[in-house]
Amino acid sequence: MNDALLSLLEDNALATPETLAAQLQTTPDDIKVRIKQLENDRVILAYKAIVDDERAKRTSVKAVIEVRVTPEREGGFDKLAHRIAQYREVHSCFLMSGGFDLLVFIEGKTLQEVAGFVSEKLSSLPGVLSTATHFNLKTYKQQGVLRQKPQTEERLQVSP
Repeated sequence: MNDALLSLLEDNALATPETLAAQLQTTPDDIKVRIKQLENDRVILAYKAIVDDERAKRTSVKAVIEVRVTPEREGGFDKLAHRIAQYREVHSCFLMSGGFDLLVFIEGKTLQEVAGFVSEKLSSLPGVLSTATHFNLKTYKQQGVLRQKPQTEERLQVSP
């Protein structure tokens, strides 16, 4: 049942225990207990809103950085990845397969702030071999949510 509960919460974290209980054929009290346990076990890490920055009139510069690193003798990639993840500019950090080791998502107020983070903080860390920065120009879909309403495809009428 926890998988079903997690799926429902991922779709709508604001769903009430009563709504979730009806969907899962249990009681609201059972749902509250399960959610509390999932939070305590750190299965549920946070509840966040997905905000359209353009409509909210918020400006920021978002970038994705490919990072090649030298794994540490005791700890491999983990120690350096955890160190990078601690920076306030970093929104996500993933260990990857392929041509680079870490994929880091960052956000800053200006292009200069993002560039400063990469050159002064990230690139200068011991163990960082190289970085490649890619700037987000436009977002179409974020965390499974389309930014714009799907457009209905209008087809021209064909007449004989």
